[in-house]
Amino acid sequence: MKRGNTIVTLVVLGVLAYAFYMIPKLSTEQERVKKYDYFSEFMDDFEAGRISEVIVSVERVAKGTFRDGMPGGYKEFEVQVGEDPELVDKLTKAGNELDPPVQVGVKNVSVFDRVMAIAGAYLLPLLLIVVFWIFMVRQVNSSRGQAMSFGRSGAKMLSDHLERVTFADVAGMLEVKEELGEVVEFLKTPERFRSLGAKIPRGVLLVGPPGCGKTLLARAVAGEAETAFFYLSGSDFVEMFVGVGASRVRDLFLQAKAHLPAIIFIDELDAVGRLRGAGLGGGHDEREQTLNALLVEMDGFAPKDDVILLAATNRPDILDPALLRPGRFDRQIVVPMPNVQERREILDIYAKNKPVSDLVRLDLLSRRSVGFSGADIENMVNEAALLAARHDKTEIEASDFDEALERVIAGPERKSRVISDDDRRVLAYHEAGHALVGYHIPDYDEVYKVTILPRGQSLGYTISLPEDDRYIMGKNEMLNHMAQALGGRAAEELVLDDIHTGAHQDLEMVSRMARAMVTEYGMSDELGPITYGHKTGPVFLAKELNEERNYSEEVAAMIDKVVREIVESCHDRALNLLRDHADQLDLLVDNLLEHETLDQEQVVALMETGSLPEEDPVPEPPSEDVEVEQAEAEESEAESTPVPPGLLDPDPQTP
Repeated sequence: MKRGNTIVTLVVLGVLAYAFYMIPKLSTEQERVKKYDYFSEFMDDFEAGRISEVIVSVERVAKGTFRDGMPGGYKEFEVQVGEDPELVDKLTKAGNELDPPVQVGVKNVSVFDRVMAIAGAYLLPLLLIVVFWIFMVRQVNSSRGQAMSFGRSGAKMLSDHLERVTFADVAGMLEVKEELGEVVEFLKTPERFRSLGAKIPRGVLLVGPPGCGKTLLARAVAGEAETAFFYLSGSDFVEMFVGVGASRVRDLFLQAKAHLPAIIFIDELDAVGRLRGAGLGGGHDEREQTLNALLVEMDGFAPKDDVILLAATNRPDILDPALLRPGRFDRQIVVPMPNVQERREILDIYAKNKPVSDLVRLDLLSRRSVGFSGADIENMVNEAALLAARHDKTEIEASDFDEALERVIAGPERKSRVISDDDRRVLAYHEAGHALVGYHIPDYDEVYKVTILPRGQSLGYTISLPEDDRYIMGKNEMLNHMAQALGGRAAEELVLDDIHTGAHQDLEMVSRMARAMVTEYGMSDELGPITYGHKTGPVFLAKELNEERNYSEEVAAMIDKVVREIVESCHDRALNLLRDHADQLDLLVDNLLEHETLDQEQVVALMETGSLPEEDPVPEPPSEDVEVEQAEAEESEAESTPVPPGLLDPDPQTP
C-alpha cells in the first residue's frame, strides 16, 4: 500500500474512533442535563432549594447542578438568563438566604476555550467530510487506472537477469535451430538480407506434439537474439468482455514497435487462433474479434517494422486458414519427437549436473526410451534423482533409472493393493501370454519386462521396446502388434477356460487398429486401397466426434466383416503359438508367481534354457591369513623382477 493511502486510512480510522467514542457520551450527557425552557421554571427550583450551584457564563447561560433526589434523575441544568446585568448579584443574595445556601459564580471563558468549542462544533465534522472526500477521490482514480489498463496486453518482456537459454542448451533439432537461427540473424543484421531484396518473415509457427521443446526453442531464440523479446500465452487475450482481446493485441504490437527490433512469442496459439465461424457467438464472438485484430496487426502497413511473431501450438488442424497463409505465418516449422541420438543428447544435458553413477549406460537408456519427448526424459531423470534421494544414495544408479523409466511409462508402483491368489494367477497367465506371443513372433520388439505388480492403473503389464525409432508401420508389423496384444486373452481362454475384464484395453487397441487398416490405410484386399469415411465437425466439438459416411450400408457391413476377420486371424495366431509352446507358458507363469517380475534377460533364459540365469556370486572378503600370504608373494615377486635401467637411478648413464 502506498504511503498516502496509509495516512488517509489512519486519519479516517481515528476520526471514526473519536466519533464512536463521543456520540454515546454526548447522548448520555443529553439525558442527564435538564434544559429549562423558561427562566421562571429555573427560579422555582432555585427558590425551592433543589439547586446546589449556579455558574453564569459570559454567553448569558447559567449552568449548575441539582441537589440529590431531583425528580427525573437530572443532575445538571442549563438555562438562558437574559441580559440583566444585576442577575448575578440577585442570585447571590437569594442563594445566601436559602438553607443550605446556593453558591453562585461567574465563568470567564478564554479565547482558547472559545476556539476549541467552535472546533468541536464545526471543524470536526468538516474534517471528517474532507477526509472522506479525499479517500473517495483516491479510490475513483485507482479504479480509473485499472479500467484504463484493462485493455493492455500484459505481455512480459524478457529481462537480462533471468536465466539465459541458448541453442547450445537445446539438444538435436538441427534443422529447426537452423531455421530459427536465420530469423535471429535477420534481426541482428537486417541489412545483409535487405541488400539482396529479402524481407523479414512476419511470423514463425512452431508445430509439434506436447513436450517436444517448442517453448524451450522460443526461450533459446530470446537468448540468442540481442533484441526485445515479449512473451505471453494465447489465453491472455481471451476475456469475457467484448473488445478487450482486440485491445490487448493492438497494445502488444504497440509495445513491440516501441522496442524495435523485437520478437513476440505467443504460446498455445490455438487458444486465440481457432477457426472462425465455428463458435456459438457468431460474428460478435470475443475470440473472433481478437483473431481479427491479430490478423490485421500481422499484415502491417509498415513493411520496415522489424517485429517477428513467434508462436507455438500442438493443434495446427484447428487454426484459421487466414492465420496460416504466407504474409502472416511465413514459416511453419515442425518440431518432431526426438530420435535415439537426440534422446542421448537430452539425457546428457539433464544428467550433466547430477551425480550419475559411472555404471549407468545413457546410450542404452536412450534406446529404451522410444517415443519419449524431451519433457518425458526430463521427468525420467528427475524421478531417478528423487528415487536415489529417497533411498539415501550418493549417486543415481542404473536401478533408479530403470524404475523411473517404468514410472513414466506405466505410473508409480502400487504396493498397497492386495490381490488374491486366484487373481494373481489370472494376471500371471495374461501377462505371460503377451510375453510368449511377442517372443515367438519373428522380428517383433524384444520383451523388456513382464510383471504382475500393480502400477498406475494397470494390475500388471508387459513392456516391449523396439530397437530403433520407427516412423511408418507395415501391414505385417501391425498384424504382429495385434497378435501380441491378443496373447493375454488367448492365454486365459486356453488355460483358464474363462475370460476376464483385464483385456479391455487390448481389445480396444486391436479393434481401433484393425478398423484403421481397413478404412484409413487401404490394407484390405476385399475393399481395396480406398479411404472410407471423412472425419469432420465443428471445431468447438472436436473434429473426431463426427464422421461423414461416404459409403453405403453394404460397404459398412463389409467393413465390419473384414475388421472381424482380421481380429479373429490375429487371435487364432496367438492361440496357435500358445498351444505350440504350452510348456513355456506354464514355466513363465510359475516364475511370475514366484518372482512377480521378470526382465529381458530372465525371459530369454527361460525360453532358451528353461531356468533363470545364475546370479553372479558376491566375492567374500579375504581373511587375514590370505592377505598376509598374498602380500608376501607380491613382495618376493617384486624382488625377483629385474628393474629396467633408469627407474632407480635418477640420472642413468647411457651404455
